[in-house]
Amino acid sequence: MAWETEKRLSMSQASTVAVLGAGALGAAMATRLGETGHEVRLWNRTAEKARAVAEHAAGVTAVSAVGDAVSGASVVFTVLRDGDAVTQVMSDAVGRLDDGAVWVQASTVGPRSADALPALARDHGVAYLDAPVSGSTAPALQGKLVWLVAGSEDVLVRARPLLDDLGSSVLHVGTGTEGSAVKLAVNAWMTASTVAMSDVLALCDALGIDHATFLQVLESGPLAMPYELQKVGLMDDASYAPGFAVQLALKDIDLAAAAAAPSPLLRVVRDRLEATVAAGHEDDDLAAVDYLRKPPS
Repeated sequence: MAWETEKRLSMSQASTVAVLGAGALGAAMATRLGETGHEVRLWNRTAEKARAVAEHAAGVTAVSAVGDAVSGASVVFTVLRDGDAVTQVMSDAVGRLDDGAVWVQASTVGPRSADALPALARDHGVAYLDAPVSGSTAPALQGKLVWLVAGSEDVLVRARPLLDDLGSSVLHVGTGTEGSAVKLAVNAWMTASTVAMSDVLALCDALGIDHATFLQVLESGPLAMPYELQKVGLMDDASYAPGFAVQLALKDIDLAAAAAAPSPLLRVVRDRLEATVAAGHEDDDLAAVDYLRKPPS
């Protein structure tokens, strides 16, 4: 047991890691991994984005060719927009992964891609984890992501030191593509609850209820939801600095609809997201769904 602990610490201290995707989450993950002592190669389709991150992140090097990023890496994280992007990038790169490397697929993808990507890994003899996360930029920088991992236990053990550096919890939810399935459900709940919070704030306004009083009641009982309590402050301040972008929430609601018949609730949520995007808030945090509550001054 002591030897296994020492081995894990050694891996964690010496790992060469590739992060493919320099969007908000990928950039934060690369930054965190660099801060925890790893040699990080960051690749992005738009090379300038990777270079901008690397310029301010210790231990992170921007790499222009995806093959160069993954070659020699012990763990490769894909943190890309959707399943089509992951398929396109990894179809070219998967053959460059070293023997013994682990591909951690952390992008949010729908059922079609969730089924196809493990097959791509198997065809090339690459160890694979279906491992999206719950959490966005701030939790990634703080090492507080929640991993939703599906895959074999032995592969998870090999990648675990890196996952622990990035997350506060690693949930092994299955051996296939259950991680991607759970992620869609989590994001649907998160998005629907954010829209609901905005609408309830509008109700508070109509009834003359101070928001602080409303929050005090929630915090005093079992109905408090920390994520949404934090969103109230952003909504009241109209502060929509990028976190989880509205356009990504819309993409994920559409993926959920492709997996099952969309419910009346999710149709309403989608309409709200679409209206928010149309108003120019596509890259803003999900809290921007609240912009409709307060007409422009």
